[in-house]
Amino acid sequence: MKISFRGPLAAALTALLLAGCSFQPSIVERQADDDPQRLLQQAEQQAPAQAALSRLEAADILARQGNRTQALEVAKEVDDSQLERQALTRWALLLSELGESMGEPWAVIQAGQLLDEVELPREASLSLRERLGMALAEVDEPLAAARALIRVQAETEREDLNDPIWDQLSRLDDGSLSTLREEGKDLTRGWVTLAQVVRSSGSDIQRLFARLDEWRERHRGHPAARRLPGEITALSELRGQEVDHIAVFLPESGPLAGIAEAIREGIRTQHQESADRGARLSFFDSSQSDMETLYRTAADRGAQVVIGPLDKDAVSRLEQRERVPLPTLALNYGRGERNRALGLFQYGLSAEDEALQAAHRAWVDGHRLASLLVPDNDWGRRVGEAFWNAWRDLGGEIANAVRYNPEASATESARRAVTNPQPDMLFLMALPEYARQVPPTLDYYYSGGLPIYATSHLFEGRLQPRLDHDLDDVLFSDIPWQIPDAAVGGVEALPFLESYRQLREESDSAMFRLMAMGVDAYELARRLPQLQAISGIELLGATGTLTPGDDGRIQRRLPWARFVNGVPQPVLTRGVFGDDRAR
Repeated sequence: MKISFRGPLAAALTALLLAGCSFQPSIVERQADDDPQRLLQQAEQQAPAQAALSRLEAADILARQGNRTQALEVAKEVDDSQLERQALTRWALLLSELGESMGEPWAVIQAGQLLDEVELPREASLSLRERLGMALAEVDEPLAAARALIRVQAETEREDLNDPIWDQLSRLDDGSLSTLREEGKDLTRGWVTLAQVVRSSGSDIQRLFARLDEWRERHRGHPAARRLPGEITALSELRGQEVDHIAVFLPESGPLAGIAEAIREGIRTQHQESADRGARLSFFDSSQSDMETLYRTAADRGAQVVIGPLDKDAVSRLEQRERVPLPTLALNYGRGERNRALGLFQYGLSAEDEALQAAHRAWVDGHRLASLLVPDNDWGRRVGEAFWNAWRDLGGEIANAVRYNPEASATESARRAVTNPQPDMLFLMALPEYARQVPPTLDYYYSGGLPIYATSHLFEGRLQPRLDHDLDDVLFSDIPWQIPDAAVGGVEALPFLESYRQLREESDSAMFRLMAMGVDAYELARRLPQLQAISGIELLGATGTLTPGDDGRIQRRLPWARFVNGVPQPVLTRGVFGDDRAR
C-alpha cells in the first residue's frame, strides 16, 4: 500500500533518508493514515470540509480493500457540498461506480446530480452520465434515461449505445416521445422518428422494413442508421410470418362467462379500431369442447395462433405438454413453477406481478425492513408470499406479516403491522374501503410518515377525491388505462387511444381492466412470432409494458402513482428529471 509523504513531517523524514539515517518503524506507522476506521473516527471531530475529505478517503480505501458494502455506505454519507471540484469529481466517480457494481441505482443517481451543478472534466462527465442513464433505466425512468444516454452518444458517436438507447425509447409512450423530439437536436429527433416508425408499423414486418429503408435514407449519418438496434435487426427474419387469422377460445357459459365476455369485448374493439385490420378473428366456445377438439377445428379453419384458454386448470394442463398444436396466448397463468410447453405464452392481470414490483420499487427506494398487510384468504396468501419471497431474494428483512379480516376494522391489524419492531415501509394489499382506513390508523400510532406501497386494488378506477383523501401519499401501481394522468401524462398519450375511448364509455370500472386485457391480448397475439423469435421484446400496452419471460409467461411492468389530495399523480424524483417535482 502506498504511503503519502506530505507536510513538515514528510520533509523531516526525507531529510533523514538523504542523510543516510535509519528511521524507526513507529514513525512510519504514525504517518501512514490509511486505516479507514481511524479516518472515520477522526471525521467525527473535524470541521465539515476536512470531515468530508476524510470520509471520502475512507470510502476509497474501503473500496480498494474489497469492503465495497461499507465503502458505498460511507460514500453516500459524504457531504459533497464541502468538497472542492477535484474531490467532488473523485467522489462522484467513486459513488457511481460503487452504486453500479453493487446494484444500488439510487446511489448512482445521487452522484449524477453533480452533473447539473459542477462542470466536470470531459471523460469524468461522460462516464458519470452513462452510469446515470443506466441507473435511471433500472428505476424505471425511461425518458430521463434516454436523455442521458443520447447526450453521451451526441458527444462520442458510440454505436454500442444503440441498444441501451433503444431499450428506453421502446418503453416511452407517444407523449414522452413527442416531448423528447421537441427538446432534442438532430440525433434525438432521429431516434424519436425511428421509434415512431417501428411503433406505427405494428405487427406488419414488410411495412416496417420499407419504412426503415426510408428512415435510413433520411438519416444517413445517424448511429442507428449505421447499425440498427439488435431488436429491430432480428425482426427481418420474420418477414412473411405475419399473423392474419386468430382463433379465440373463451367460455360462453359457466363461472368464467362474465369475465370472458369483458375480455372478448376488448379483443373485438381493438380488432375494429386497429389501423392494421388484416387479422381475421374466429371465436370458439371453450365451455362446449375439449382442447384437442378446439385446436383441431381452429387449425382446419386456417388459424395461425390462439388466444385462450381462460380457465387456470386448462392452462396448467397445457403448460405440462412438450408443445402446443398452435402458438397460443393463454389468458391465465398455470400452477406449475415453470411453463414447459413450446409455443405457449401466458398472460393475465396477476396480483403477484404487482407484489414483485412493489418489492423492487421499495428496495431501490432504499427500504430494507418491510411489513406486510394482506387479506386472510387464498388471494392474500398468494400475493403476500410473492412479496415475501421477492423481498427476501433482494436481501430485505420482514418486520411483521399480518393477515387481516376484510370484514373487520383495519385498526388492530394495521397497528400490529407497524409496531414491535417498526418497519421502514409497509406493503398493502386491500380493496378501497379497507385501504382508506390504514393511513389514519398509522397516524394515530405515530407512524404517519411510513411509506406505503400498495397494489392496484385500492383504487376503484374513477376519481373520488373526497373518499380517497385518506390515501394521500400512498404509492400504488396500476394499468396505464386506469391512471392516464399519472402513467403517461394524460388520456391523449395512452396506447390504443381509440379503443380506450370506446370501452371507457361502455364499461363500469369492475370490467374495464378486463377489457383492457382483451385489447392487449389481441396485440400480443398479432406479435406471437416476434415474441417467439426475439428475447426481451416489449409491448407498450393498455395493461402495462408487457415482456415475455424465459418460459413464455408475460410479465407486466406497471406505472406508479401517488395519491395527492385524493387524486393519483405521477411519482418523480426531484432534480433528476429536469424539474422540481418530488419523488
